[in-house]
Amino acid sequence: MNLEQLASFVAVAETGHFTKAATALHLAQPSLSRQISTLERELGAQLFNRARGHISLTDAGETLLPTARRMLADAESVKVDMAELAGLRRGRIRLGATPTLCVSLLAEAISRFHTDHPGIELTLMEKGSRELIDALGVGQLDLALVTRTLDAGAPGPRLRTQGLLAEDLVVISADTSTLVEADRVTLAEVAALPQIAFHHGYDLRAATSAAFDAAGIVPTIVVEGAEMDAALRFVERGLGVAIVPAMVLVDRPGLKSAQLLAPSLSRTVSLAARADVRATAAASAMEETILATAHALSAESAGLADHVRLVG
Repeated sequence: MNLEQLASFVAVAETGHFTKAATALHLAQPSLSRQISTLERELGAQLFNRARGHISLTDAGETLLPTARRMLADAESVKVDMAELAGLRRGRIRLGATPTLCVSLLAEAISRFHTDHPGIELTLMEKGSRELIDALGVGQLDLALVTRTLDAGAPGPRLRTQGLLAEDLVVISADTSTLVEADRVTLAEVAALPQIAFHHGYDLRAATSAAFDAAGIVPTIVVEGAEMDAALRFVERGLGVAIVPAMVLVDRPGLKSAQLLAPSLSRTVSLAARADVRATAAASAMEETILATAHALSAESAGLADHVRLVG
């Protein structure tokens, strides 16, 4: 049994005439008759009473008709669903990003994407890079923005990664604060200032702690364990300074930044996906949006041109 046979059966049942049904289906009448005969043979039942000049349904035909109509309607619904997915009128994307990227690059990208594709459902996982890589590996994510480069020999899923941006870490303070008045500040000078420190699960905390340890410096921490949004708010309130990626300054007029020196610190932002899984149309469109957003942030955002550079 196939959909063409069912469509032929329904057309004959509704018109009561083989010739009219064949015309409606744009088939030659012998082809239509063969479709019906084959269907009857496969079902082992006669579907029509064929009296001269009159066609009527048998009991078997009456039983099949509502089911055949439902099956054809379901098939048409599937076609519409697939067309909507391909046309990005609906669908779902599972995104992952580190906390710092959630409030910067990804926030900008999602805003742009939702404007163009409001019917696409977006779900977000906010974790460290290692956890995001693991989530990609078990199929929990379609795309992830990560800041850690895995060793080539490290075990894990087959990933397709694309470098997006090289981003400097900067020292931020409240716009009205006098804690940092110069445009440049050394790591030793930062250590003497009251500092808002992120919790130890952040890749950013690991990088800054390693820098202080390498320099033999102990920072002055006044608040420890903050999430990104809280840390930015504490800094805006003048509680201290923080070392953050430059992109978090987008749309943060209450903050100012100073370049970090001796040493300078930076990170590379990459977009990762499974290499062995074909991307959906929605995921591919989101990739394009993220790439375009990365280009825009590196070129257009005031105050970021010296700290954010395209890579790859």
